Formats: sequence, structure tokens, C-alpha cells
Amino acid sequence: MDYIRIRGARTHNLANIDLDIPRNRVTVVTGLSGSGKSSLAFDTIFAEGQRRYVESLSAYARQFLARMEKPDVDSIEGLSPAISIEQKSGSHNPRSTVGTITEIHDYLRLMFARVGTPRCPRHGNELQAQTIGEMTDHVEALPEGQRIMILAPIVRERKGRHQELLQSLRVQGFLRAQIDGDIRDLDDTIPLDLRRKHTIDVVVDRIKVRAGIRTRLAESFETALRLGQGVAQVRSIDGPAVDETFSSQHACAQCGYSLSELEPRLFSFNSPVGACHECDGLGTEEFFDEAKIVDAECSLRHGAIRGWDWRNAGYFRMIESLARHYKFSLDKPFGQLSRRAQEAILYGSKGRVIEFRYDSSYLEDGTRAHRAKHPHEGVLVSMQRRFRDTRSPTMREELARYLSQRPCQACGGARLNEAARHVFVNGFSLPQIEKLPTAEALDLFEHLQLSGHQAQIATKIVGEIRQRLKFLVDVGLDYLSLERRAETLSGGEAQRIRLASQIGAGLVGVTYILDEPSIGLHQRDNARLLATLGHLRDIGNTVLIVEHDESAMRHADHLVDLGPGAGVHGGRVIASGAPAKIIRNPDSITGQYLSGKRQIPVPKRRAPVRKDRKITVLKASGNNLCDLDVSIPLGLFTCVTGVSGSGKSTLVNDTLYGHVAQPKGWTAGACEDIHGVELIDKIIRIDQSPIGRTPRSNPATYTGLFGPVRDLFAEIQEARARGYKPGRFSFNVRGGRCEACEGDGVIRVEMHFLPDVYVSCEVCQGRRYNRETLDIRYKDKNIAEVLDMTVETAQEFFRHIPAVRRKLDTLMQVGLSYIRLGQNATTLSGGEAQRIKLSRELSRRGTGRTLYILDEPTTGLHFQDIEMLLQVLHHLRDRGNTVVVIEHNLDVIKTADWVIDLGPEGGHKGGRLVAQGTPEKVARSRRSHTGRFLAPVLEQGART
Repeated sequence: MDYIRIRGARTHNLANIDLDIPRNRVTVVTGLSGSGKSSLAFDTIFAEGQRRYVESLSAYARQFLARMEKPDVDSIEGLSPAISIEQKSGSHNPRSTVGTITEIHDYLRLMFARVGTPRCPRHGNELQAQTIGEMTDHVEALPEGQRIMILAPIVRERKGRHQELLQSLRVQGFLRAQIDGDIRDLDDTIPLDLRRKHTIDVVVDRIKVRAGIRTRLAESFETALRLGQGVAQVRSIDGPAVDETFSSQHACAQCGYSLSELEPRLFSFNSPVGACHECDGLGTEEFFDEAKIVDAECSLRHGAIRGWDWRNAGYFRMIESLARHYKFSLDKPFGQLSRRAQEAILYGSKGRVIEFRYDSSYLEDGTRAHRAKHPHEGVLVSMQRRFRDTRSPTMREELARYLSQRPCQACGGARLNEAARHVFVNGFSLPQIEKLPTAEALDLFEHLQLSGHQAQIATKIVGEIRQRLKFLVDVGLDYLSLERRAETLSGGEAQRIRLASQIGAGLVGVTYILDEPSIGLHQRDNARLLATLGHLRDIGNTVLIVEHDESAMRHADHLVDLGPGAGVHGGRVIASGAPAKIIRNPDSITGQYLSGKRQIPVPKRRAPVRKDRKITVLKASGNNLCDLDVSIPLGLFTCVTGVSGSGKSTLVNDTLYGHVAQPKGWTAGACEDIHGVELIDKIIRIDQSPIGRTPRSNPATYTGLFGPVRDLFAEIQEARARGYKPGRFSFNVRGGRCEACEGDGVIRVEMHFLPDVYVSCEVCQGRRYNRETLDIRYKDKNIAEVLDMTVETAQEFFRHIPAVRRKLDTLMQVGLSYIRLGQNATTLSGGEAQRIKLSRELSRRGTGRTLYILDEPTTGLHFQDIEMLLQVLHHLRDRGNTVVVIEHNLDVIKTADWVIDLGPEGGHKGGRLVAQGTPEKVARSRRSHTGRFLAPVLEQGART
């Protein structure tokens, strides 16, 4: 069939639609937020494809999935196997990296195990394993007539007299040994100094090089290897100097360091064989951070050391004793003490004995002062010991406030143990390769030169690695390194990595369904992503994309526009066909924006910058930032832009927010100082992380409107007559909730071979409450029916309840009219979660001195939704607040008051300030990629 034919689709808000989607084409599904795009693409097409796949499983597997619901659709014809690549955050497993997700790490492990060359960590010598045949060949190649001796190293730099060892060698029939460089007869008395280190090599054979000695050489080498634990030496007696060391295993001749046969698990940080022994393969370690513990502006007497119990007289007497010994003042600010005194307080006296005076009960001689001499442990060492040894959860929680993370000091963050870190291919170790940006790693493997049997063995492995690296580069991830943790990836990055993995699979005849793959991607890199999607189509697949990006719509083979509004006002097919057809359709809002009939206007004037009101970050050097100095004007709407990987998140989220807010457990990006923080009273970061990871979390509970709603139901006359309190209407509390599902409304079915499945509770039918609670009604609606309302419906329903209406108004302002109050938080996209957080902040009373930080708030937003969002952000600015947005969307950038553009590229080629100023100034910058795309947008706005 040439089309996927959908008839009578009614999933969620879809209005019984009929639609034909061409197969083997790139189709973009667009429309306002909540118009039914995900309901069509994921909840109908993909869900039906998954259901049909489950029907092909065994009866044993199907018994667990018998309750999987069929999408509410009459029929779908022409549906091929479907693969969903959604815009959800990646793995939260700290062991998961870009390399492991894409399987590149597995191929690298195999390559290093097969063609890697181990080296001694101390001396850098190559550890070459040789056969006895190779050893004899080498000796036979020496000049004929040369006299040599074959030695077996027995003792290496070890103290002792070693008389028992020498006697054992005599008994075995050996006549000579080289002791500390001199040849000695074993029949002689050999006195050795007990206190000196000695080196002993037994002489296994003395032989003249000539024809016919091969058998004798082989037997001698065999004996030497047995005595020397795999190591033998050949030295000349006369003739040209010869000093050769041979090993039957990977061993260093100088120090005896050895390595067993290389195998893939040696290079796995998830295996005890390869993982660093200190961090167990995590690459990081927790430590008590001096910056969190010490208040440098405060004196020791007034509590300069946080986490130290100053109410304990013993602790204070200890510091007093230190002050007497090191001659420093307890009333002087800690930062003004000498470094010697600071180190003694924090890290201990390094073994130096100090006299301490403690208060104690009266002693026998009538004195009260108790004295003791011992080294000082150090505050940080003491806290580490207490944290490790305590069994008190309260104490552990208290001490954990002062912990930070840093790269493991043993492996430097490489995750692998010493042996694995010192195996090389073409001069590169595995950690060195995985630190490279994927673009540089690809260049390395495209020019990799291997010779002989190594080239034959590695050809196929290197080909697979090249292919996968190229896929990552093609989807715009050339700045990521293979060691990058999966939990630090944005939703868009994680999705594009999964897309690259699917391309590598090379499947044909599949329907790929993607959710906004352009998220987090700069306009410069969009062309490569679209070319990748075109490649999937060209090899015989159907590509279905839920997308709002203008360039993706214009390059699509087919465009489906849903609407006309959100929620109950959406779910209809407004237009379907080629992009040119959509542009000509007067009913399509999307077409009007694509044609230019409607557009987000460029502000006629920019808010002025006040030089005395700004926050300045000095010498920011976190991740790839290159000692960056940048100022953010206060009271303005500022956009931080740049290509993917240029350092935007590092500057705004890690450095600015990390230092100013200092949330618990947050490791801030490095910088020298931040000025102007005193000009704001609070900083609020609104990101795309989920508002909850369980079905219990929903917009009503997160925004706080559920509390007034429960209070309202508790005031109803029948509820008061029954003695119901507000807690009765909470699905988290026993009494009012359904106990079969414990208030979840769904029951989780654990699948050992598939993702967990949530099915509706059969007792309460997904309503979460028991029958008695549902008997209480307000305006003929029970609590479950209220939670099932959309924001738009609830706004009208609670129009006379100010406490509820105010929170609903803010949800409407951010374009979330279509979501249900009790909607499961796990079903919300990252953009929806971010806007819910934004609405919660809007509902609070502002001070006009707040700094708001948003990370790509246009995720999941249509042109019209972006226009609504910008009104909200400009409203925050107009109230005197500062809004800082990390964004790629040109419609947002062009309306900003100030733009900070980082780059010029991603990874180590980024982290610099390319341009800053008004959008017009940035558009004139020749170095700015953002300016190049921004200029025509501003020109078009000026013309209209």
C-alpha cells in the first residue's frame, strides 16, 4: 500500500478523524500545543503498531499484556512495524554514557583487546608477549661465534640475605648467578647484606651462537621463563654488547609489572576487571568541599566552619589549642588567617604532635584542665570519618550538605583502572579517545594507520566505529564526547542519539515516529538533521515527525496540520498535503505563519541598558568555557544563543545559577567571581525536568491549586455531616482513596523483557477514590471529575473561587488550556513541564527583583503558542524582573532586549563570547552563526 490509512481515530481529543499518510515519505505533523499531534502519532499509530507486535508474542508473554488497550480507532491499514524515538530525557544511570548508548564503547573495547599495545604505567615500556620460537629466532640472528648467557630474573630490588633461595638454586644444579651485576659461583659462600636491596639473576645457560643450537636455545628459554615467571634475559659474555629482555606474557622487564591476556572486559568500567578500584567505574567521587564548609568572612569564634558543632565545648577547646600552637587569632576572619593555619585547621597537623587542653571533671589533684598531646586530625578528615562511620541518618543527612563531586583522583575521571588506561592503539588510550568530541574522533578513525595483522584484525571494527561516529555527526552532535554522561544530556540530544543508533541499525520498511528532533539544535545544524531523516526515507522507511520547526515543515514531503485550537477545540485535520498546499490554505494557522501573513512582530523599541545594573561573571571556565567574562543586564529580557555545545548551559545553568542559588548537592561551574548578585533578591530556574516521576504527581498538586479544591470539597454540607476533612479528598492518604491501586488510578505491571506497563485500576476505573468519597459533589461534580477537567473548563467552573481561579489563569497564560488538572506527570512533555513550573512562579507575588532562568521554553510550542509565551516573559520583564533564556528559536531571539552569542563552534572550539548587544547588533556580526540566520528575520520584520 502507498498510504497508512487511518479511519475513525478518536484517541484523547481526536475528533473521529480520517487521514491518509504517504508511506516511504517524510511527513511532519504540526499544530498548536494540545491539538492532538501526539495523540495521533504516538497514542494511535505507534500504540497500534506496538499492540500488533505484542499479539505476535507467545501466549506466556501475552498473558501479562492482556489488558493493553486498543487505541480508539476504527481501523489502520498499511501500518508497518513502528519505532518510537521520543523527546524524553535519557538514562539516569550514572554508568550510562554516549559511548555505551551508541554501542561505540563496545566496539572500542573489542578493538583495544585485539590490537591494543599495553605499556608499563611507570616506565612507559611496551609490554610485548613473545613465543619461545620468536626468542630463539632473535638469538640465532646474532653474529655467529658470539658468546651469550641466558638469565632468569629471580629477585628484583628486594632486601634480605636470600640464602634459602641460593641453596635451592644449587640443589637444582645451577652453577652461576648474577648478583647485583656481578657473576658469582653458587658453590662459593655469598654473604649478602640484610639491609640492602639485591637483584639476583640465575644463569640458565652459556652458549656460543652457531648453527644447530635451536633445540638447546628453546630448552634454555623454557627453563628461564619458568624460573623468571615468564621473563628471560639474554646478555653477551664477549663480542658486541647484547642486553635483551624477553617475556612470554605482557610484562615490564624493569619493574616486573605484568598484564594477563587482553580481553574486552578489561576495558569495561561496568566490570570489576576493568573498573577503577577507587570509584568503582563511576569516574567521580564525593568529597567534603572547603568552599561549602568555610565562611571566609567569618571568624572561628563566630562559626566560620559550617557543619562543626560549636556548642560542643570540646571542639572549641581543640581550636583554641590549635590557635595557641600556630599563633593565630580566633576573632580574625578565616580568610585572613595564614595558609599554614588554614591547612592545619582543615587538613590536620600532618603528624605533628600538639598539646591540647580540654575542660573535664575535677581530677585527683584538684585541677580542672585536662591536657593531651596528639596530632590534629583536621576538620575535613574528621567530617569524612564521621560520615563514613555514623549509623545516624540525621547526621549523614546533615553532613551530606557539605559534599561535592569531583573527578576521581585515582583515575582522573577515566573510570578505568591503571592497566586499562595504559593500553594504546596508534598512540591513543581508550580514555583519550572517549574524551574527544565526536567530530575529532571521527577524523582520528578516518586517518587511523594500522599495519600488518593489526590492520587485518581491526578493519571491520574500525569500520563500525567510523559509521556510528558519522551518524552522530550527521545529527548535529559533533560536539559531544563519548564519555559524556547520559544523565547530563538534554531531551533533544538523547533523542538524536537514539536516532543515530537507529540509522546504524539499517532497518528497511519501518515507520519511524519522532518527537521534535530539532530541539536544542541550532539553525546551522538543521540541514544535517533533515538530510539524515531524508536518508531514512530513501532506504525505504516511513518517517513521521511531530515538529514545529519551520525549516522541517518546508522540507517535508507531506504536512499534516491539526487544530484549529487545543484540547476540545482541536483534534481535527485542518489541512493535509504538500507544504505549498498548506501555505495556500486560508484555514491553516500554520500556513498563515509559513506564508508570512501572520508573524510574531519585532519590538519597535528595545528596553534601555543601565550600566549600573548588571550581573558580571568573571573568568568562567567550567567545561569548555575559556575564561569567559560576560555581563547580563538586569531588568531586561536576555537571550543566550550559540550553536549546540557552545557553552550556553554551562554559563547560565552551571555557573550563574550554580553559584548564586547554590542548591543542595549542586556542583557549580568554575569561575573567578560574580559581581552584582546583591542587586537581585532571588533566582528561579525553570527547566524541562519532569514535575514528578510517578502517577501521583500532576499539574493540580504541583501548582498548589489542589489544596484549595480539597478545602472547598471539605466545606460542602454533606462532607461536614460525614466528618470528612480535606485529607479525605487526597489520593495520597488512606481513607478517601481507592486502596486497590493506593490512589494511583493505574496498576503497574512489571515486565522483565519489556518496559513496565500501566493499566487502569479495575476497582475504581482509574478515578483514584473510593465510592464514599465520590459521593461528595460540588456543582454536580465529584473530586475525580474535577481532576479530569481541562484547565479551560476548570477556569469557568471555579470562576467564583479566587484562590483556584488565579492559578488556573496563569496556566492559561502559558498556553496550557488543554491539559487536565489530574493528568499523570509522566505523560507531560519537557516543554509542558517547564510551562507548568513557569505558571507556578507567575501565580506568586513578585518583588520585581527576581532573576528567571529558562532553558529552551519554546520546546513543543507552535508559532501562536510562542507568541503567548513571549507576552508572559515580557510581562515579567516589565515588572522589573530579569529574564534569561537559553534559546535557538529566532522568533524569541528577535524580540529580546539583549543577546549574548557564544561559540563560534561547539565543544573545545566554543566557550568564547562571539557577539553581544541588541539583536540588530548581533545580526551584523560576521563571526556569529546566530547573526547570519537572525539578519533576514529582522529584515522581514522591518519590511512588514
